[in-house]
Amino acid sequence: MKKRNDYMNNEEEQILIHCLYFTASRFARNITKLAEKTFDFGDVAPSYLYMIMIVKFHPDITQKELCHKLSIAPSTSTRFIDKLEKLKLVVKKMDGKQTRISLTDEGEKVYHQFRVSLKELFTNYSEILGDEFSKDLSKMLHEASNKLEKES
Repeated sequence: MKKRNDYMNNEEEQILIHCLYFTASRFARNITKLAEKTFDFGDVAPSYLYMIMIVKFHPDITQKELCHKLSIAPSTSTRFIDKLEKLKLVVKKMDGKQTRISLTDEGEKVYHQFRVSLKELFTNYSEILGDEFSKDLSKMLHEASNKLEKES
């Protein structure tokens, strides 16, 4: 009986190890925990901070461009923008039929704090995974995401 259980555990392990969906989801949960410990911005979740960064790099960006850059749905971006506007981190203005988003002075401050936290996050996971492995993994995940997005 022990041999059968060992075989089953090995088969189960092999399936889980080679399932990109399971492995990526597990990795996402773990890296999210680490990010949430590193990014202490009160009501602003890590995903919102990346929106702030994109707006910093692209002042007066349209909501459509923002969705494209972050690979998120328009409804998600509306929810994010509304929350950031409520927190007085961004302002939105209508330009014809398009909504344009810019950072407030407070949003600029949050962006600069976020950049410091990003360096800390990289240091934290690089200590665990190794510097080169971390860079390579990030690059591979980015390339894989681009390929999958082109196919969908």
